[in-house]
Amino acid sequence: MAITLYELEGCPFCEDVADELTEVGVEYESVWVDAPHSERDEVKRVSGQRGVPVLVDEDRGVTMAESANILEYVERTLS
Repeated sequence: MAITLYELEGCPFCEDVADELTEVGVEYESVWVDAPHSERDEVKRVSGQRGVPVLVDEDRGVTMAESANILEYVERTLS
């Protein structure tokens, strides 16, 4: 399973998603992004916006932002 989580250190929404992935036993790769939005070019390239968290599920062709949506996806699809 190829799951990537773009996250920012100290971001509580990112921490919620990371905790949920760990809780349900999903292995994932963290990509740590820079704090300034203007420097989040990789996040923008992947998701079309610069906010985090962003989850990429390569196996299912899914890229999503917004922690509430990601948490629901993890619960329904990955757990």
